[in-house]
Amino acid sequence: MADTQDPIPQHALERMKGLRSQNNRGGVFTSDFSVNEFLLVRKAGFEPVGLCVGSCIYHVGVQYGGWSKNQEMTVLSQAMYQAREHAMTRMREEARDMGADGVVGVRLEVKRLEWDQNILEFVAIGTGVVHAAGHTAFKGPGGAPFTSDLSGQDFWTLLHAGYRPLEMVMGSCVYHVAHRGLFKTMGSVGQNVELTNYSQALYDAREIAMERMQHEAIRVQAEGVVGMDLHEGSHNWQPHVIEFFAVGTAVTPIAAELAASTIPDPQLVLSVNS
Repeated sequence: MADTQDPIPQHALERMKGLRSQNNRGGVFTSDFSVNEFLLVRKAGFEPVGLCVGSCIYHVGVQYGGWSKNQEMTVLSQAMYQAREHAMTRMREEARDMGADGVVGVRLEVKRLEWDQNILEFVAIGTGVVHAAGHTAFKGPGGAPFTSDLSGQDFWTLLHAGYRPLEMVMGSCVYHVAHRGLFKTMGSVGQNVELTNYSQALYDAREIAMERMQHEAIRVQAEGVVGMDLHEGSHNWQPHVIEFFAVGTAVTPIAAELAASTIPDPQLVLSVNS
């Protein structure tokens, strides 16, 4: 993801000064972890630092699809991806400024604002964490903080299994689904029949979104993607226009020396009922 040049707001910088760090032992950490997530992240050898937030208010352009044509709406696809990218980049900048090694439990939210039907707010939020032993090898590509949408429980399980998160990867596709003609519609009244143009359109749009997410994982040299999810929504666009958004966490095996020193082997525990 390309960095943006927008500075972090002054209020965010002031907030980060009060966070706990090596140079500020009297500070506090902030997080959106549940109690179980907090304990398991600590168990995995990481400490929460602070809540990281990135926001982008984006004006989405206008594009019209042909009435009877299945096609990607490239203007909208690019807008939805770029806006999320800006929000993610700003969230990661906050993580970097607070000295975090990564961000766990990232949520990407899209909200339509009342000011204009073409204006959306994109928000990325998660908890910045730092490795308690100071191992920088847990960072993401290029030494930037890693990003992951895994919960605290899944983060602990992933590390316990010998893998670490690299980067939250995503792909977006906004697609226009062709309308059916009047005669085709009338011809299928009362019949069980597949609507092949709809099937093909949704199939194609999902594949494009997943392919783009997969390319991001390849770019960061990940072994695979875990926790993948496919979202779909229309965001109140014109009828027959839908977005498919694929997102997941790209992972790679933990280096042998780190796995041996920080992640214990699983143990089988047997209990006997009396």
